[in-house]
Amino acid sequence: MGTNSALEPINETLGVYSQLFMLLSAMVYAVAFIFYALDLVQSNKTIAELDAAALQSDQKSLVTAGVPGGKPRRTKNARADLMGEHVVNDKMTYTASSAKRGMARIAVVLTWLGVLMHGFAVVSRALAANRVPWGNMYEFLTTGAFVVAAVYVVALLLKDLRFMGTFIIGLVTLMLCAATIGFPTPVGHLVPALQSPWIVIHVSIAVLASALFSISFAMNVLQLLQHSRMNRLAEGKNDRLPFMRLVPGAGALENFAYRINTIAFVMWTFTVMAGAIWAEAAWGRYWGWDPKEVWSFVIWVVYAGYLHARATGGWTGPRSAWLSIIGYGCVIFNFTVVNIYFNGLHSYAGI
Repeated sequence: MGTNSALEPINETLGVYSQLFMLLSAMVYAVAFIFYALDLVQSNKTIAELDAAALQSDQKSLVTAGVPGGKPRRTKNARADLMGEHVVNDKMTYTASSAKRGMARIAVVLTWLGVLMHGFAVVSRALAANRVPWGNMYEFLTTGAFVVAAVYVVALLLKDLRFMGTFIIGLVTLMLCAATIGFPTPVGHLVPALQSPWIVIHVSIAVLASALFSISFAMNVLQLLQHSRMNRLAEGKNDRLPFMRLVPGAGALENFAYRINTIAFVMWTFTVMAGAIWAEAAWGRYWGWDPKEVWSFVIWVVYAGYLHARATGGWTGPRSAWLSIIGYGCVIFNFTVVNIYFNGLHSYAGI
């Protein structure tokens, strides 16, 4: 997988297997996504039962007002307090009854199966080409999707993050569909400009950072939904998203996303620095205002602003979530629009 990979033959058979398993993994992810969604739907009934049990056991502690028949009536604040505390706390620890979710268990098994098949597809692509599997947009996207899914299933071993399954696996499925439909690229050699050891360093860290940004994006979207939901409950309105009882509070989601973005930002900083060093080795200058270079720097500035604003400027809640989402929008714009429509020295990556 060094600079002489272009002299080595392409294993066409292994390349075909890679494409086949990439499609199969996308199908498995799609089925897992359906089961995650069914889990959320089924959880509405479970949550209703939990609410009934909670009301019965917590009547003495609720703020009540007398009504005919002696039945207690919840006030707005009591209603808001009840929503969520009997299902999951901010440490993502669930009650025993809410942890037993058959649909979610099936979804997790399918997710593991999809990750294994996806991993085989990525590795076989690398072996078929005798190089790292991120030499074009198809490979960058499929490898990035694999990292997102792999990080998610590993995190499942540490915390019950099944509530993120619909969003994470849905995003992975969308990434694979975009790669196979929008950027299909036969397995082949790298163009001469990419035949450098820096592709291993520079692009691999960019893939990892982009994958982490994708995960934090999903958490920020959940944060905004949870924040809006809790505001409605505080106003005494009906709960339109009862399945969000399975999701931790907006504050916990925000803190988790902030930590992920901090790690991803460090990686992206290294990506920009490594890219500059590679540019000097390839073109004789560290910076040349190439569109790809400019937008990589824009991404760095947006996330730097997000981290600074949240840490020192008091930007918490929806404002920090939206700033993080804008940063991820820049990542997507850099990968799609800049690569396809902007002419520059990075256009050789191919689509």
